[in-house]
Amino acid sequence: MPRKQLEALQLERLKWVVDYCDRNVEAYHKKLSAAKVTSDKIKQLSDIKYIPFTTKADIRDTYPYGLFAVPLKKIVRIHASSGTTGKPTVVGYTRKDIDNWSDIVARICVAAGVTDEDVAQISFGYGLFTGALGLHYGLEKVGASVIPVSSGNTEKQAMILKDFGTTVLISTPSYAMYMSEVAKDTGIQLDELKLRIGMFGSEGCTPELRNRIEQGFGLFSTDNYGMSELMGPGVSGECQYRDGLHFAEDHFIPEIIDSETGEVLDKGETGELVITTITKEGIPMLRYRTRDISRLNYEPCRCGRTHVRMDKVKGRSDDMLKIRGVNVFPSQIESVLGNIEGISPHYQLVLTRSHFTDYLEVKVEFIDTNLLEHYGEIETLQKQIHAKLHTVLGIDAKISLVEPRSIERFAGKAKRIVDLRVFEKEIEK
Repeated sequence: MPRKQLEALQLERLKWVVDYCDRNVEAYHKKLSAAKVTSDKIKQLSDIKYIPFTTKADIRDTYPYGLFAVPLKKIVRIHASSGTTGKPTVVGYTRKDIDNWSDIVARICVAAGVTDEDVAQISFGYGLFTGALGLHYGLEKVGASVIPVSSGNTEKQAMILKDFGTTVLISTPSYAMYMSEVAKDTGIQLDELKLRIGMFGSEGCTPELRNRIEQGFGLFSTDNYGMSELMGPGVSGECQYRDGLHFAEDHFIPEIIDSETGEVLDKGETGELVITTITKEGIPMLRYRTRDISRLNYEPCRCGRTHVRMDKVKGRSDDMLKIRGVNVFPSQIESVLGNIEGISPHYQLVLTRSHFTDYLEVKVEFIDTNLLEHYGEIETLQKQIHAKLHTVLGIDAKISLVEPRSIERFAGKAKRIVDLRVFEKEIEK
């Protein structure tokens, strides 16, 4: 769709969703009234800046159904986040929402190269998590044969990859990496697999990790982006050129803001991604602060799609590590480690505090067990990692080389950060 026509559609739908929220969600009515915003005030797309932000706290404060815009009898599906930091964020879908969700997921599947000839293995955990069922419905809409194997039991996963002739793998990138290790351990050869496409999401994936996965499985890997608060997977996804993730702009309006001031940044600048849903009925979101750091590219893609593309998420504004005054994103560390030979892509970041000073320890697995007999080579590898991280981060980090397979693997999102600073702060008190 030409951008001028697309923006006219977005404006029409933005006015609708503002009025819809004002009439049907008490919490939004109060926010909009306080900001003196009505749908009539939205004359052009840039007027979106007058709408107050929505945060995850707003969803939790109205737990479980306070932000729903329709009665439960019109909700056909309920999902929720894991709730690891408090009450889960609960989201609901009308039948129309489910249809739209399937459509936008089908788009990113087709953009990645999936057809009705494919056999897709979904190795996300099924349940309240949106990832598995979101991809499931979209893949079925494309016509692919879906294997809902879920996560865990990795040896069986590897067996199914081979025996069922899986051509498309759906999982977190870290679990795909682990699965390739297990497949190799169980004697499965690369030429015995029919894998050709990997669609990975739910956590960040640096180009270096992606290369490792592609080498381990011999497939073409794409990223997709989404979160349950907005819809689930399908908000954006890569095409064959992997030059940014295409947004479903007829369903979502993305903005980039300064995380500190909340001001909208100019096109092409990097900042926090804010997204407004403009077709959702169950639980619409006005200017939802994702906390993800990215950038938007409005130039048409070589594939012909005209919708805006977002860069791979650089990190999260709330997950950013501050070490001795320096801002550090885990993705920066992962990129460095991914370019160093002799170590695995599995790592752990341990944060400690001593005498009111923060310290970072990077635990990395070496691959060759023969290094255990050659301390000098271990020391050389440690110095190499230390120097490269110092160049990128600008701080000193302790490098600990640990034995192969000693860092925990995860079937879902990998837990990379161990923050011991809160505990040690209490001791200092």
